[in-house]
Amino acid sequence: MNKTTVSVLLASALDARTDLIDEQHESAFRLFSGFYEGCPDLVLDVYARTLVIHNYANPPESGLSSVEAARNFLRSNLPWLRATILKTRHAPDQGQRRGQIIEGDAPDRKIREHGVWYSLDLMMNRDASLYLDTRNLRKWAFDNLAGATVLNAFAYTGSYGVAATGGGAKRVVHLDLSRKFLNVAKTSYTLNGFSINKKDFVTTDFFPGVARLKRSGTLFDCVFLDPPFFSTTDKGTVDLSDSMRLINKLRPLVADGGWLVAVNNALFLSGREYMSMLDELCADGYLQVEHLVPVPQDFTGYPETRVGKFVSDPSPFNHPTKIAILKVRRKK
Repeated sequence: MNKTTVSVLLASALDARTDLIDEQHESAFRLFSGFYEGCPDLVLDVYARTLVIHNYANPPESGLSSVEAARNFLRSNLPWLRATILKTRHAPDQGQRRGQIIEGDAPDRKIREHGVWYSLDLMMNRDASLYLDTRNLRKWAFDNLAGATVLNAFAYTGSYGVAATGGGAKRVVHLDLSRKFLNVAKTSYTLNGFSINKKDFVTTDFFPGVARLKRSGTLFDCVFLDPPFFSTTDKGTVDLSDSMRLINKLRPLVADGGWLVAVNNALFLSGREYMSMLDELCADGYLQVEHLVPVPQDFTGYPETRVGKFVSDPSPFNHPTKIAILKVRRKK
């Protein structure tokens, strides 16, 4: 794509997102969602004063002109940016996929969202350590879980649990296979002045971790399920095409009247297919879809910027990241 076209698309995208830029430059948002805004090779995220450029082109070299056009445009239009990271999705080198600093100083290490601080390690993984498409779900956790006990399964860097704790949750248990990811969650706790109970940051495989909680009889007011698209260990396999199995694994851990929050980001699973799975689970009357949480418009594109189409129709959800809040009843 020529540089002039990229600049025109970015100008429109930036104009639609002016309300997301805070004066202190502490927030995070998707500046350009190229999949749906006219340039599928390019995605731009802003974390505080750091720009993260995702080059999705294959081969990567074919996307470099778009990357350079974006850099030139933003130097003029967002001069407060002080660092730029380039993540090359299809690079053979893992370091390039995780990201390289191509401009400026050290990247930012934290952002503030809905009054809560989140720790960042922007080059720790292929993503950027904080998923911005679930911003509205973190707001829901902050608003609804005061006094609650919470299980954050597949916790990753713990953002749902951090949001819940910020909103006054009584206890949050984080489960993840990686201690490195959970350490980011602990840093978020420190940034906010939350007390850290090391026993609530559990480095474990999902399957034995859930089994131990079941054996102990522990129940939670809210359980978050946001698994990776596909993962396999010697303990079991996680596959988002089979969300029902994972939801059924966690149902016994939810207290009567509690919530099970199910997130599915399988790109090729349509919203209708996912709702069909949820409807089947709800047929026994002990689960109910309370409501769906939309993905923010900076991810879907705005009416005046959107030109692309979803690979698979996500409706009744508004994005392939499909978020459902399920209400749980327990058998007496």
